[in-house]
Amino acid sequence: MSARLNSAQPYVLGLFRVVIGLLFAVHGAASMFGVLGGAVGTHGGTIAAGTWPGWYAALIQLVAGALVLLGLGTRGAALVASGSMAYAYFDVHQQLALWPIQNGGELSVLFCWSFLLLVFTGSGAFALDRLFARGPARESGTAAEKTPVAV
Repeated sequence: MSARLNSAQPYVLGLFRVVIGLLFAVHGAASMFGVLGGAVGTHGGTIAAGTWPGWYAALIQLVAGALVLLGLGTRGAALVASGSMAYAYFDVHQQLALWPIQNGGELSVLFCWSFLLLVFTGSGAFALDRLFARGPARESGTAAEKTPVAV
């Protein structure tokens, strides 16, 4: 059973990346363009362009989320996204209470750790990075990507 699960790992990781990237990009689109209910606390509105830190956070969410979703520069985009969510948690939420359940920071924490995982695991299957890879890794993937992560 373990061998079967290990063989599916790149595909499940790719699906995880797509879902996390999509959810993150949707937050950015909502804040920047007012779609899907708009920015939190604006009753369907947007965040004013250039305002710190909200507009820049929305820009990071939109761009990094789209890059992660597509699997294009996944590790770098995930690092930026993880850092932005760590900043959001410690600067915004931590001031309200100690625990994420008390301060409303669960989503920031989940995104932060999810993106940090992608920094270390890579993009998995279905990534555009694979189209632009050079050499033998293009056809078969690198040895590190094929080796299952032991837990």
